[in-house]
Amino acid sequence: MNRLIYNFILLVCFSFGFAQNAKKNLAPKDSKPTVINDGSKKSVKANSPKATFDQYRIISIEKDTTYVDTSLTIQKEYKYNYLRKDIFGLLPFANEGQTYTVLDYGLKTQNSFPEIGFSGKHFNYLEVNDINYYSVATPITELYFKTVMQQGQSLDAIISVNTSERFNFSIAYKGIRSLGRYINQLSSAGNFRFTSSYNTVNKRYYMNFHYTGQDLLNGENGGLTTVSDFTSANPDFDNRERLAVYLRDAESFLKGKRFFVDHSFRINTNDVSNNLYITHQFNFETKFFEYSQKTIASTIGTTKFNRFGDAYVFSDLKNQTHYNKMYNKVGAIYENKTLGKFQFFAEDFRYNYYYDRVLVLESGVIPNKLSQEINTVGGQYEYRKNKWNGVFTASNSISKQPMSNLDAKLHYKLNEKNEFIFQYQLISKIPDVTYTLFQSDFVAYNWSNNFKNEKINNFEATAKTQWLTASLQVSSLNDHLYFTNVSTIDNQQLISPKQYENTINYLSIKASREFKWWKLALDNTILYQKVDQQDPILNVPQIVTRNSLYFTNYFFKKALYLQTGFTLNYFTSYYINDYNPVVAEAFVQNNTKVGDYPMLDFFINARIRQTRIFLKAEHFNSKMSGNNFLTAPNYPYRDFTIRFGLVWTFFQ
Repeated sequence: MNRLIYNFILLVCFSFGFAQNAKKNLAPKDSKPTVINDGSKKSVKANSPKATFDQYRIISIEKDTTYVDTSLTIQKEYKYNYLRKDIFGLLPFANEGQTYTVLDYGLKTQNSFPEIGFSGKHFNYLEVNDINYYSVATPITELYFKTVMQQGQSLDAIISVNTSERFNFSIAYKGIRSLGRYINQLSSAGNFRFTSSYNTVNKRYYMNFHYTGQDLLNGENGGLTTVSDFTSANPDFDNRERLAVYLRDAESFLKGKRFFVDHSFRINTNDVSNNLYITHQFNFETKFFEYSQKTIASTIGTTKFNRFGDAYVFSDLKNQTHYNKMYNKVGAIYENKTLGKFQFFAEDFRYNYYYDRVLVLESGVIPNKLSQEINTVGGQYEYRKNKWNGVFTASNSISKQPMSNLDAKLHYKLNEKNEFIFQYQLISKIPDVTYTLFQSDFVAYNWSNNFKNEKINNFEATAKTQWLTASLQVSSLNDHLYFTNVSTIDNQQLISPKQYENTINYLSIKASREFKWWKLALDNTILYQKVDQQDPILNVPQIVTRNSLYFTNYFFKKALYLQTGFTLNYFTSYYINDYNPVVAEAFVQNNTKVGDYPMLDFFINARIRQTRIFLKAEHFNSKMSGNNFLTAPNYPYRDFTIRFGLVWTFFQ
């Protein structure tokens, strides 16, 4: 990965130098001088107009458009993290680049097609919907940097260039290395992506393409063997490397590559009231997951035992899982400028999931491969006019494997300050593949199942008003799949997939409101969750809250914009899910409650032109509140840490 980083830095330098010599203004000659959203006014000569902010576009796979924004707001503070997004509802593990505990179940997105699984490794993995495309008037570069817990750094850099108004390409790389403060907790990851966008002169053909190459390596220590050593606040254990862990030489590694194309062609020559389009979407992706553990036995004090049960090998255990998928979607769209868009499509989804052996056990035969070809047909209606925006999609399988998806989204914008969003989704989801088939050198971690489809009935309503933002989610889950520990021995994890036969009903209400007075602001987000179930399968905290009190002001003749304050994160105590590194999944446990502890951060942020500087004292109250802060039954949350960094945007 180091060689890739060095090559990327050289590429950044080369592109930056190239951009200096490139044509610097693609804006029309009659465009008005405009600030590129950095909050400061610039004097512009009449014969040298600047590109307007709306000429620096960021476009999602759904064709939603935002603009490059260099402002400094409280939302930018929330998004200044390794995932580069607001992580309210996610509780990070102790080291940057590790997995997360999900506090807000509503964050989980539902896809009716089966995926590989190993969800604990996919928080940092960029999916198709995470990739953006660009259209920029002049070359743009953004650099993200942030310090980590120990021995390393986190970097995210992107260059986007339009060689003409019709062709754009971007190159980006996100990397991290952090040793962490506990034994065997290294995080080392790299996410490379290349995107391009193109359209013809007559705008009949549009194409978005991206390639990603990603690798995520984590040291897996299995958590603390004796949690009381941590919670006792004994100063002998202030050096976290003195705390004993289950695994000292275990690692997990996820690697993936993806080629993606989304393009469309308008059949009629001119864009008129009635148009006909042909669309095609292609996705080919390979993934490889490996869990390795050189020493099988774990130690608590002087007692040795097998954390994950008996194994077929005495040392150098190595589980390897291979997966590849290919997805094609072909559709035809009829567009009427008054009635909207009518689309009919067909999908072909096929995957191969395989190991290098067939296991013949007393319980039965565990095959080495699982392959499926799933074909669906469906339709979509899209209406965008005036204050209304609606997309209604339905698809159903026509192959042997049953599957269906009904998705309806309706957006009503009353005015600039008030809008309402409604969504209903009914899914019959094919189980992710790790629930169905898994092989391991650990005896108990081998299974072949034939689970039923998960049925998910979900309704969401969101109101974004000038007074507050509020959302309601109501879900009904049938045939819910989950992992649980079937071992009856303390400190041992024998994880197995299960399917819950009864119905689980889930309710959440989330509200956000910011109060401002003078140069002070109080930003609040609170989440309430309730689960109705006969057995404790879906466990969530009842209350999750985040509150930020901060001060903002300009200094040095408005050359410096300062933002400083405190953020409180809190969630009520509940039976939090545990984490298993062998399958890289969270699993249900009902023995240990975690929560009911405050997490206080102090931050000082500043903006100078297009540069935003961040300084934060994370969890500075850890010494005052006692060592009861955990993110899973055996995994501590983060200690007090001072971290800093910046986000620097260059407009060439």
